[in-house]
Amino acid sequence: MKTSIATLVLCLSLFTALAQESDYAQVEKTVSYYLDGGTNNDFETLKKAFHENATMKFIRNGEYNEVNALEFFKKAIKPGPKQNRKTRIAYINATGDVASAKLEIDYETFSFIDYMNLVKIDGEWKVVSKIFYRK
Repeated sequence: MKTSIATLVLCLSLFTALAQESDYAQVEKTVSYYLDGGTNNDFETLKKAFHENATMKFIRNGEYNEVNALEFFKKAIKPGPKQNRKTRIAYINATGDVASAKLEIDYETFSFIDYMNLVKIDGEWKVVSKIFYRK
């Protein structure tokens, strides 16, 4: 009896670990759409990362701004050569059906630090809000 309980606990722990790993991988894939789309000036790829009502919030010239992320990027991204930048996912933290990710985007003379909030909607991870800092 003790062996079967121990086996059950081990199986449940393994299942939980695999489920979390799967969510981690799915969140990583979602934020990679954003990073790859931006690097390659490809709005259609970037768009896969965001919920249609996703917001982007930031400070510019000392003033708070809030915009629809997809509307902003649709205007900002123009087809062209690949951007000269390095990207990195600093961390991903997923719990249940919510997650956050910190992304670093380094250009030659400045960097962006992006914080993304994601929600798992109908089994698919989507960015619902982004805040960022330019340094």
